[in-house]
Amino acid sequence: MKKCILNARVVGPDKILPDHAIIIRKDRILAILPMSSLRRRDKNGSTMRCFDARGGYVLPGFIDIHSDYIEGILQPRPTTLIDFEMGLREVEKQLLGHGVTTIYHSLSIMDVAGSKDGRANFRTKENFERLALLIQDFHQGYHLIRHRLHARYDIYAADLYDYVARILEEGKVHELSFMDHTPGQGQYRNLEIYARSAAGWDIEGDLSLEKKLEILQNRPRVSGKKLKRLAMMAKKQGIPLASHDDDSPEKVLFMKKEYGTKISEFPVELAAAKKAREEGLMVVMGAPNVMLGGSHSGNLPALEAIREGCTDILCSDYYPASLLHSAFMLEEKGIIPLTEAVRMLTLNPARALGLAADYGSLEVGKKADLLIVRKLQGRPLIYRCFIDGQSTLRYDYRQG
Repeated sequence: MKKCILNARVVGPDKILPDHAIIIRKDRILAILPMSSLRRRDKNGSTMRCFDARGGYVLPGFIDIHSDYIEGILQPRPTTLIDFEMGLREVEKQLLGHGVTTIYHSLSIMDVAGSKDGRANFRTKENFERLALLIQDFHQGYHLIRHRLHARYDIYAADLYDYVARILEEGKVHELSFMDHTPGQGQYRNLEIYARSAAGWDIEGDLSLEKKLEILQNRPRVSGKKLKRLAMMAKKQGIPLASHDDDSPEKVLFMKKEYGTKISEFPVELAAAKKAREEGLMVVMGAPNVMLGGSHSGNLPALEAIREGCTDILCSDYYPASLLHSAFMLEEKGIIPLTEAVRMLTLNPARALGLAADYGSLEVGKKADLLIVRKLQGRPLIYRCFIDGQSTLRYDYRQG
């Protein structure tokens, strides 16, 4: 039986279509047409199962290209570790409630021996492997949303290089990024901000900040030759490669020319973001950065990057609720139209990840991943989610 979403404001790739209907057959969008064009029996639901959007927005499901949210769910306290399978089951319910229909879990591959930040005791090779296998099992078995793996390789983890090469060869990775969190550059180029962030971290015991910085800044890094080999492996398998925390136009250009990066995540200064766009890279900024009005680590404000026209994608980073609210906030503040904001959560990440043939926009022939959103007391809220044409979530808000 076909399905029909009635009385919708359909948020298309370039314009909003008011008073429209979306007809779904199996897992695909069959038609998008004005309500006035529906046949009478269709309006009465005699040949289709109908869902009334009641004038609400219908958006594509969100594709979250970078999220480490799962880490906080599995390790809610520094000394507490939740069962991984149960945690993943619970987290996908939460993510769906925030409109995420495809998630790229951004898991760190790092050397935890010399650097213990707030989550380093969770970010071990063993935990990474457990999660990588679970993500693979979920994607192939029973699941609510699509689970994919974004491997974030910190380039000072030289002893884990062979492991990264192996999981690439085994097809466990669906996005790869190169990171360098050494203080004094990238995200932590401001050492004063780094010192405040690191104040509560346990780095090689009770040492002075100066000694801790010396240890972190002198760790061995993976050679450029080895990184290039990983980049070539990723390219051969069609795995998108991202650079992380680009802090200068020169670094953007180097990462593109040397390794073939296609994505620039969280550039820390505007000049780097502009250079990335100039070089044809997709620029990712955090939706929490939009909502907070700035970066939590004192780097490039997302609103500035968006106003300057050098942001393609918004990701949830660490707070999935920010996706929906940031899109509507950008429209309400008059910064960009809602269609453009929604593209940053849907079509643009789909393009960056090679998914755009099936996902990322409400168009005939594409997969029927969509959200019904209405405003309640001025805030956008999700009322229903569909994945592959199936109604997977429904909220009914009531008063009294």
